[in-house]
Parts: sequence; C-alpha cells; structure tokens
Amino acid sequence: MYLLGFDIGSSSIKVALVEAESGKIVGSDFFPKVEMPIIAHQSGWAEQEPQTWWENLKTACKSALNTVGVNPADIKAIGISWQMHGLVLVDKQKSVLRPAIIWCDSRAVPFGEKAFNEIGKDLCLSHLLNSPGNFTAAKLAWVKANEPQIYSQIDKLMLPGDYIAMRLTDNISVTVEGLSEGIFWDFQRNSVSQEILKHFDFDENIIPKITETFGIQGFVSPAAAAELGLAAGTPVCYRAGDQPNNALSLNVFNAGEIAATAGTSGVVYGVLGQVNYDKLSRVNTFAHVNHSPENVRLGVLLCINGTGILNSWLKRNIAPQGISYNDMNALASKSPVGSKGLTVIPFGNGAERILENRETNCSIHGINFNIHTQADIIRAAQEGIVFSFQYGMEIMKAMGMNISVIRAGNANMFLSPVFRQTLANISGASIELYDTDGAAGAAKGAGIGAGIYKDNNEAFGSLAKLAVIEAESACQSECRAAYERWKGYLR
Repeated sequence: MYLLGFDIGSSSIKVALVEAESGKIVGSDFFPKVEMPIIAHQSGWAEQEPQTWWENLKTACKSALNTVGVNPADIKAIGISWQMHGLVLVDKQKSVLRPAIIWCDSRAVPFGEKAFNEIGKDLCLSHLLNSPGNFTAAKLAWVKANEPQIYSQIDKLMLPGDYIAMRLTDNISVTVEGLSEGIFWDFQRNSVSQEILKHFDFDENIIPKITETFGIQGFVSPAAAAELGLAAGTPVCYRAGDQPNNALSLNVFNAGEIAATAGTSGVVYGVLGQVNYDKLSRVNTFAHVNHSPENVRLGVLLCINGTGILNSWLKRNIAPQGISYNDMNALASKSPVGSKGLTVIPFGNGAERILENRETNCSIHGINFNIHTQADIIRAAQEGIVFSFQYGMEIMKAMGMNISVIRAGNANMFLSPVFRQTLANISGASIELYDTDGAAGAAKGAGIGAGIYKDNNEAFGSLAKLAVIEAESACQSECRAAYERWKGYLR
C-alpha cells in the first residue's frame, strides 16, 4: 500500500511515493531539472502558467512511479502541498483565465495597504490576524481594477494547490487553511470575511466550496488518471500550503512546537494554541493544518530574508577561494562563542517584516584588525542569523507561544554545528533534525486524511530523528551577551 505526495513549488514540482507501513520514500523525482520560468512583464511582477505546473507534475509523477514499478491501484491516497499566496482564476468551463499571480509578486501591495486602513487596522488584525498586505485577496483586487474583462469571466478563485486538486478530481474546492493564507478567513466568526468581500466588492460566489484539510476531497478522474498513470478513483485526501505542510512533515502539530528552515531565506513557523496576532504585523498568522474552532491551532509564520544568502555571500567574497560550506562551518567553529566581540546584522536582502518592513542592509560591527580573522566573521554571521531567528521567536512568545522544541530538516544552515548549537543556546529549546521533505509530508498527510493512519503520531512514527541538540548551560550566558550586543546594533 502506497501514498503519493505532490509539492507544487515555484522552482519545481516534486513527487514522492511513500510506502504506508514503513513510512519510507520508495520513489521520488522533480521536474523541471532547471528552475521553472517566472513571467515578469514589469518590475515586481511574478506569474506562472498553471498548465506548466501540471505538465511538470505529469513528468515527475510518471518518473517516480516507473522507478518503483508500482501498481497504480496500490496507491491509496494523494496529498498536495503548494507555494502559498498565489492566485489562480477559472471560468465556468474551468479554463484558466490568466497566468497565476504567485507569492513573490508585489503589485498588489497598495490594494492591501488601502484595505488595511479603510477596513481598520484593529479589525483586520483581530479578525483576519494579518494585514491584507500582498496576499491573495489583494491580488484579486488588482485583477478587478486592472483587468475588468478578465474579472467579469471569473467563476472561481483558487490557490495553486486547489488548481492541482481540480485537475486531479475535476472538482473545485478550498480549505480554511488556504482561505486564511489568502486573507479571506475571519477567525472570530469562523467564516469567509464579509469585510474583505465588501471592501473589495467581491461576489462571494467566487469562493469555492470549503473542504477539510484532511479527508476525502475528491477522486482522480479517468482523464487525469490516463495523463498521470494513476488509477481512476484514487482519493485526494489532504492539501496545505508549503509552510504549514513543512511543519506537518516534521510532525509539528501542537502548541509551542516550531518548524524551521534556513535556506536562502529563513522561516520560523510556530504553532499557537489561541487566536492572537502581533499588533505590529511583524509575523503572519494563518490556520494550521489541524486548526478548528474547537481546537485552535494557528501557524505563526516568521520569514527572514537575510539567512543563507549571507552565508553564500561570505563564501563568494570573504572566505578562502574554493572553500566548501562544510569547510566554512569548520572554520566558524574555531572562533569562540560571541566571535570575539564581532557582530553581524544579517539583513542585506531587502526589507524585513520583523523590522516593520525596514531595509537596514547588512552591517559588521566591532572589527579589530589585530584579533579578528575570517573564522570570526563567518561565525559572527551565523550567530547573527540565529539572533534574527531569536528576535522573531520573542515576538511569537509575546503572542503566547511557549517554544520548547524546534524541528528542522538536516539541510542548509542546519548542517552547521555552530548555527544549530547557537540556536539551542539562545532559545533554550531542543533542536531536532530530521530527514524529510514536503512531498513526503504531503503523502503522509494524505494517509491521515484517508484514515490509513489514526493520527499524526502514527503517520510520523517512522520519521528518522538524526540528531538532537540541547542547550549548553556553560555557553548560554556568553551567547546571551552576544545577542544583547546584536540587538543594541539593530536599534
């Protein structure tokens, strides 16, 4: 018995085939092998053709299945993860009306800001838990204002994962998690936000029917089965945005648990057990995969632009030529905690939300030409990135989150012993490293939705814990002093 997971990214489409009993990935692939094109007709725009997602999904799916030679009838459930905040529009014939406006498109910012002010900041934050910002609702408002001939043809709006579910099942639906990331969901009334619909003058009929995150959402149609090499009637049983799904992949379901990533940019995603928000909107709050009015589980999303991109800049410009990232990590470990008083502010990749959208740029403080080396700079940079995580997690704590465990994939910055030990020392949380990915998580999410697993603990019982990093009490005071120095330069 197998489970199939699809991860719809903006760079590639990933597919994972998981053996349900063992939880092991037995087949996987991704396409294209180079990054998918992003259409940018103007500065700040970013669009993709949904049909391109589908074509790459077909290629990756067939490749993953052919590697194993599995009987399609043995695949018992399908799950979907997707790039968050995108906008897909279809007419009554389910034909796509225009390219999808994806997550990194910024054209809708003025529409979101206007809505925030006119609906009222307090109402937006208390009911939507966010500013409308540059999310899906604001993107739809841009289409309405600038492409009225397109808007007039809209039957339904969807997020990217909803589009893939439509192609699989020929049914259109959306989840509460999806509506919340689009800033369409009112958490006080537990319904579609009437204030958003009224402000933007949207017809509520363009919102698809709501389906559960876990559960049977539809069945693979004969046409889709023929295209993908699947069995008609296979149920689609789970879908979620990529960051909630990444948390699910790491078995992060309960209040106080944290999922973190640290690639080019970094994400700290924590689960909150009460309806709350940051009054300065420095973090975003959405419905987590297991949220319900009776069992509040909100995903608090902190995004930090200046993480791994700083490490890669150092590799190109500061570190010895030809050095590997592993060598850089080893070099960083030769410098003591606090980097001999050297401090790096890592925010050199655009405006940072945790700084209320200020663009501070990266800066290095306290260099002494007589004592500091490349090792100190590299360590100070890694500590500075960790301190940005801690700064954001303090916002989460102020919202009522008790952070005890941080789970992460064993990749990118988490491969650095200095990085992960500094995070444990400054946060006081246990750092748990796992070998998993979003497509595999979506497959296991489907297993939960299909009832193959009784709960998340059974689904992720086979998740291999590679390492646990605990705080070193002897180093915590030095780490705290370095963090306070970092915050002083940040101001």
